[in-house]
Amino acid sequence: MDGSSGILDNCRYVKQRVKAWAYAYRMTNDTKWVDRTWSELQNAVSDSFGPNNSTKWNPSHFLDTAEMTAAFAIAYDWLNDALTSDQKSSIMSSMITYGLSQGIHGYQNANSGDFSGWWANDITGNWNCVCNSGMTLGALAILGDDQSGTAEQILSLSIPNALTGCALAFSTDGTWKETANYWYFGTTGHAEMSSALLTATGSEFGLLTTNPSTNLTGFYHMFVSGFGSLFNYGDHGPNKYSATANSMLLYGDYYKHPEYVLFQRDQHDAPEPWSMFWYDPTVAGAFWDNMPLDHFFNDELDQWASFRSSWTDENALYVAIKAGQLQNHQTHNDLDLGDFVLDALGTRWAGELGSGDYNSFEYFLSDAQDAVRWLYYRKRTEGQNTILVNKANQNVNAQPKILNSGSTNDAQGSSTVYTVPDSSTAFWTADLTSGYNDTTSFKRGIRTINKRRQVLLQDDITASEGIMWRMHTNATVSVDSSGTSATLQIGDQKLQMQILNAPSGATITTAEPVRFSDDPALPDNAVDSPNPGVTVVVISLPAGTYSLQVLFNPQWSGMSSSDFVTPPSVAIDSWSLTSHN
Repeated sequence: MDGSSGILDNCRYVKQRVKAWAYAYRMTNDTKWVDRTWSELQNAVSDSFGPNNSTKWNPSHFLDTAEMTAAFAIAYDWLNDALTSDQKSSIMSSMITYGLSQGIHGYQNANSGDFSGWWANDITGNWNCVCNSGMTLGALAILGDDQSGTAEQILSLSIPNALTGCALAFSTDGTWKETANYWYFGTTGHAEMSSALLTATGSEFGLLTTNPSTNLTGFYHMFVSGFGSLFNYGDHGPNKYSATANSMLLYGDYYKHPEYVLFQRDQHDAPEPWSMFWYDPTVAGAFWDNMPLDHFFNDELDQWASFRSSWTDENALYVAIKAGQLQNHQTHNDLDLGDFVLDALGTRWAGELGSGDYNSFEYFLSDAQDAVRWLYYRKRTEGQNTILVNKANQNVNAQPKILNSGSTNDAQGSSTVYTVPDSSTAFWTADLTSGYNDTTSFKRGIRTINKRRQVLLQDDITASEGIMWRMHTNATVSVDSSGTSATLQIGDQKLQMQILNAPSGATITTAEPVRFSDDPALPDNAVDSPNPGVTVVVISLPAGTYSLQVLFNPQWSGMSSSDFVTPPSVAIDSWSLTSHN
């Protein structure tokens, strides 16, 4: 569930069902699918579903209303030739009463706070896309049949608003402004609305062209995808009952990016009705053919990088790291400058905790420094894979800077078997000083070494309070007797991590993924989300100046200890493609 919503999952489940059953009817002409869909729609307007008034579809949390309106619109359109006049009249009446009229009320009461925040408050994110899309689908479905003028009125409001909200949710580098998971909800709404307008009117009304960076978002999705999991920073959202990555198929076709289509067509969420409309079966080839292994996303709002050793080997290395601003993500981000994930051997070794409890007190209310959101462990800096200074949260007004980045620009060929060249590497460095109090300088860098078989993470930092390096893992962690090396194990796979040139007193320890005992108190009766099976790997240092270098060595099959290398110690300011040769 999302915030105060009680029926968002229900509405999306109805939409998922209606899409499937209406599509089955279009493919088979078997009216049993019409009958089953009609029963589903009747239930959604029955006395037992929501209050018996115009707020039945919960417009106070307008996502619910929008998704249910979209479900009814799909049924009205796809089953139109099989529905009776009474059934069509009933569906239209329900859409107008419980959906479109509520949308008009929201559009026209921006200052009242009466379920209008999804469009009136500069929402460049999934709310604007999903809500405007649901209203648009509903209006287009009954346009020509509706004698009340509601459909025309909705379109005069939804399209202009989507152009100033939804269409601008893509950053200049294609990154979705919320999180990698909310990309699914936002782009599903954006693609549904764009496609509906194109098929109904022949025009997308600027939804696909107003923002010149929209065409880049397929690359964002590809590079934010690791092997089995996303670089899933921030909130991951509610259930994706009706949200998929099939927007990639529409974008790939519209923007002439066949690699988007080829990437998505084999994904687990590809087989659903939208793909039957948006997939171009004439597209041929392999998405990984000539696809770079690395990509740098430099929009100041986001600032992140992605490296890998293969696009096709599920056991390959994948590393992603971020900086970016800590506000203006629709209150879905964490306080996570320097946060990273690491995959190898088919396993995620450094991972994310994801969403907290969306019903927690004031979870979404604010992203200001003193916001209650930042009291919950999964949102706090201590809940991320980064550095803490004085055990304090990062500053929300931070302006991190990308210092340098580089790649040998290797790209995979057409074969699924890829051999990494000896010289292949990539690196990324950032100045994160502005994110911290009690810190004179803090620069974090990450790079691949030794043919992308090892990863070096380095922190060059000067702080006047205690420093704590933290990483969250599902692995069992065994620290050796020296305290500067540890073996992480998940199943039969292992990764060794080592502090290089260890500062005096620096040792690896472990901790539970819970708030510190002296953290500011949670609100009364609030309970933090548990994190079972997670261990925090910790390196603590007193105030001072350090170059903390941590080397990660996945224990690759067939690779002996002598095959691993120990890189030289190089200040982050001097990193280059060849600095660690």
